This record gives sequence, C-alpha cells and structure tokens, in this order.
Amino acid sequence: MKIYESYEDLPKLKLPYGNEVFISDSTIRDGSQMPGIVLSREHKIQIYEYLHEIGIEKLEAFVFNKRDRDAVDLMFDKGYEFPEITGWARSSRADIDKILEVDGIEETGILMSVSDTHIHSKMRLSGREEAEERYLDALQYAVDHGLKTRAHLEDMTRADNYGFVFPLVKKIMEIDPDCIIRVCDTVGYGMPFMNIDEPYGIPKIIQHLKKEIGVKNIETHIHDDYGFGSASSIAGFWHGANWTSVTFLGIGERAGNSEMEKILLFLADRVEGFDKYNLEPVTRFAEFMEKELGLRVPRNKAVVGKNIFAHESGIHAAGVLKNPFNYEPYPPELVGGTRLLLIGDSSGLEVIRYKVQETLNNLLDVETVVEKDDRRLLKIQKEIQKLYDKEERVSCISDEELLAYVEKYFLYQPISDPARTGRGKLKNRGKIQEPVEEKE
Repeated sequence: MKIYESYEDLPKLKLPYGNEVFISDSTIRDGSQMPGIVLSREHKIQIYEYLHEIGIEKLEAFVFNKRDRDAVDLMFDKGYEFPEITGWARSSRADIDKILEVDGIEETGILMSVSDTHIHSKMRLSGREEAEERYLDALQYAVDHGLKTRAHLEDMTRADNYGFVFPLVKKIMEIDPDCIIRVCDTVGYGMPFMNIDEPYGIPKIIQHLKKEIGVKNIETHIHDDYGFGSASSIAGFWHGANWTSVTFLGIGERAGNSEMEKILLFLADRVEGFDKYNLEPVTRFAEFMEKELGLRVPRNKAVVGKNIFAHESGIHAAGVLKNPFNYEPYPPELVGGTRLLLIGDSSGLEVIRYKVQETLNNLLDVETVVEKDDRRLLKIQKEIQKLYDKEERVSCISDEELLAYVEKYFLYQPISDPARTGRGKLKNRGKIQEPVEEKE
C-alpha cells in the first residue's frame, strides 16, 4: 500500500524521451512589447541578474537601437556564462548585420512568418515561394557569417504545415543541421492534446519535426490567448522538444506568453532529475516587476502570488498547522515565499490561537503557549466574529489590530515562563493565574 504523507513520499514524473530540456527567456525582448511596459537599461540588467541567479540558459534581446545595444554591452560586462545572450532579427541581411555588429553575440533568431495571412497581408509578399526564398537567404547569410541560428516559424498553428512549413524545415536543416526550430503559437491557437492534428496540435507538430524530419533542436514559443501557454510548453517537452521560450510572469503582447515561473516550478518540483534551477529568487523577481514596472501581480497567481501560502479558513489553517503537506503543494521556501496565516470571517479558533501566540512571542521575546480554552482567547474570537456578523468588516484582521487585542487581554496577565526569563514562574501556562514568587 502506498502512503503519501509528505512531499518526499510523492513520486516524480519522467519525461518520456528522457531528453534534457532548457529554458530560453524572452522577457527582455517579447516581454518589453507589452503595452505600457518600458524597460530601461537598469531594468534589463536587473532582469538579467535574476535570470542568472535562477540558472536560465539563454535570453534573446533586440539590438536595433543604441539603448538596446548599451544594455546588451552591460550584460556582457557581467562576465556570466549564463544566460547566453542571443539576438533577434527579421529575415533580412540588414537585420543580421545589426547582430554581427555586437561583439559577443554568437546566435540569432530569424523571424519566418509561415501562415498565409502573415505572408500576404502582413508581409505583402506574392506567396509562399517568395517567402521561402527570403527566409532561406537570411538563414544562409547568418550561417555564412558564423552565427548559430534559430528559425522562428511565426504563426505555425494557423499555417499549412504539411504543405508548406515542414518542407521548409527540411531545407532549413540542409543549411544548418543544428538550427533550433522554434514552433511559434503566435495567437494561442495551439492545443497541448495528443489527438489533435493540423494545424493546432503541439504534440503532433513536435513529433513530426522530431521523428519524420529528424530535427535535433526544437523549441516552443507559446502565446497565452486561450490560457494554454504553459500547458503547451510542457506538452512540447513531453513530446520531444528540448527548448521552450518563455517570459517571466508571462508578460508580452495581448495575453502574454508562457509563464517561466510555472514551467520552472513544474520541472523542479514534479519532474525527476531537475535540480539545476534555483527557484528561490522568483518571489523577489515578481516583487521587483511589481515595484519597478508597475505590473500588478494577482494575489492568487500561481507560484508568486501573495496568497499562495496564505490561509484563512478554519479547516485549511488548522490542517497546515498540523502538517503543511495537507494544503500546500510545495514548501514556501522553494520559491522564496512565506507562509501567512490570516484571521478573517471563516477563521477558526486554532488560527486565532496560533496568531495570538505568535504575537506574544514577538512582543515579549519569550516562548509562550496559549491554550484553546483560555478565556482571553475566546473573548478575542468573540469580538472579531462580532465585526463580521454585523458586516462591519470586509477584510482580514491585520497584525497591528491583533496586537491591540493581545495588549488589551494579555499584556497585564502573567503569561511568561520565568524558568526561561527569570521574572517569576507561572502555573498552568496560558491560564489566568497569580504569579508565584521566586525563592532562593
């Protein structure tokens, strides 16, 4: 019989192909295109620092103007091996020349719009033949100048993959067998389910590239318009992709991108053999993005939301106090978070007792124990519940408010243990008692 009573008891999942997988960050590039977001050089450098601390393998950056290039130069000045700084270019020799001007960049992505709507209405090309000619010329130019390449197959989940994209990929591989083929789900039409084929099925696309064409390096780049971003990125790994392109907090155009922190957590906590990423900085990273960029991180957002380890209801709070595994899927310290017990309209006596005891410990700087039948505790509970019963309160009780209750009912009662403090012993700890004088 299997018994699951702790985090260590739970089995880890295994990637079916046993493939090593990697993360490529696009926060500085794609994330900067989010409406209302302006990344200064200082912002980019700090984001780079967080990515380095986490252990992300690559990032991509624009180098079209001076401020972009200055930021990239400052990143190189750090001397870090990771994340590797890579470029981004449209399918033009002029764009690739911009990449070549930056000392230190050895790889670039090349945008290749593959859906018919992009070929005709966005790029104003005559058709697929002209598009292919342009894409392969840019790729060959980059390779001839010593660059490693990524082929960004934009809008692939609305393209004729069997009729156009897969044959194009074969020609790309002839030019650069090590090219990373980026499967771009540009408007989030892709689905993570195995039984879906042309043009939406991410697993089918990955498997065709891997098994039928023999692509060595496959990367997903998923937008989150239908909420499948992170799921589709993980599905890519599950079916043979070895890279995914993500942004921190999923920032980006429209609904954004696959969220780095979710994918990192899934790999580190649920998949066997992933101990290369340090998730402790992600909560600090999120706080930085909120403070410096004005982003609003929802309180209930997975991994980094302020409520992830917050407990108010009586059942949940009591369960967590007994064993965090009861209601927390992973320990707070894994992602740099902190457990928070709150007193609200659904809180039971146990969480109030815990919070009162915690407040006393901080107030007196000694270890104290408050019993559940302490009548002072019951008075505090009654006062708090009266606020909610009369609908005079629509928020949780703050620590400052609880301190006032503790001072009102406990401050002048002897609750400390003189064996530790030397200030008088106490019978029946936590009950109202008269102190007993110390004797020589």
